[in-house]
Amino acid sequence: MKVINERLELETKGSNDLVNITDDLARILSASKLKNGQMSVFVIGSTAALTTFEYEPGLIQDMQKLYEQIAPAHVSYYHDETWGDANGFSHVRAALQGPSITIPFESGRLLLGTWQQVVLAEFDNRGRHRQVVVQLIGE
Repeated sequence: MKVINERLELETKGSNDLVNITDDLARILSASKLKNGQMSVFVIGSTAALTTFEYEPGLIQDMQKLYEQIAPAHVSYYHDETWGDANGFSHVRAALQGPSITIPFESGRLLLGTWQQVVLAEFDNRGRHRQVVVQLIGE
């Protein structure tokens, strides 16, 4: 069993920027030469999250609308009173979505559905430099 750690460095545009990182993850897996195992993907920070969905324009808009309905950007949050940075909504959205996912791989390929992409969701109210930790465990 082998463990490999890598990082992706990304620049986001701010609130509701949804970034498809599937190809980056596939490249990391390919370079590792591992054939079977699991990939753990974790975004560092409390205002971003990871998920999977079909990355197409209509669903991107649907997801952005859903996030706004669940945790609206233009309402008051107690967190905003603590720090004065008006990004309480981004913390709530990220906490609900979650910072990590695990993807099995087999024969050197991620076991994702045909229309399933891995997406980093940026929720902060400004663009950010994001680090995504990718850990492969396998053989």
